[in-house]
Amino acid sequence: MLDPAAPQLVVNSRTLYFSWLPADPDAVAALVPPGLCPRPDRQVFLNQYIVDDETQTSGFGAYSLTYLGISLLGVDAPGGLNAGGWWTHYVASSRRVREYALARGAPVLAGRTRIDVNGEDLLSETEIDGTPLVRARCRVGETGHVISSGHHRYFTRRDGQLLSSAYPYVAEPVAPFEIESVEFLQPDHPMYALRPANPLTIGFGYYSPRSSFAYPGGLNVHAVAAPEPARPRHQVPASLARSGLPSGS
Repeated sequence: MLDPAAPQLVVNSRTLYFSWLPADPDAVAALVPPGLCPRPDRQVFLNQYIVDDETQTSGFGAYSLTYLGISLLGVDAPGGLNAGGWWTHYVASSRRVREYALARGAPVLAGRTRIDVNGEDLLSETEIDGTPLVRARCRVGETGHVISSGHHRYFTRRDGQLLSSAYPYVAEPVAPFEIESVEFLQPDHPMYALRPANPLTIGFGYYSPRSSFAYPGGLNVHAVAAPEPARPRHQVPASLARSGLPSGS
């Protein structure tokens, strides 16, 4: 088993990453634990990626992965461009990756992700036990000279504590890029609570055939602010209360 405190690097993964507004904002908000606050629009994000060869990682080997989550308010990643996110589902094909992520508090499930590109048409799908759960169809172009880089910040929970870390990334997105549809295929699965609204409203997104990122070493404990103590109520003297004068009189 990999040491969960050790950093890990992934290079040149095939990555589809985007967000949407949900069909059931209340159900989405209910998935966020105390101590964290969802965005007012309850934005949901999805990242599906493929690592085709073991030489693309520092220790994970080849694998596929999908994670879903909810964008948060007030806990942005470094730089302030990307909102922090709470992971709700983390579907990995590799036992090694699942064990590593589970030890870091991720909500791990065993499953597989595929991303197929045929000309301008991209089809992505995440399955568990052979049953497709999420499917997206996109229109994609060619990789250009634009580089997208920065940090994401993701939250997990372990042993009753909220944990987070900042994940650096560098991606080469394609252009043009358009998401045509997003389907959640199993209404009886908990993941269905994150399904998009109709009509589909996309927040951000890209597809990159070469996306690199790191799992940082260690995790930071997120300090949850304690509620402010109730202030003692100012008691108006009975004589003033009867007089009708202000309490400071």
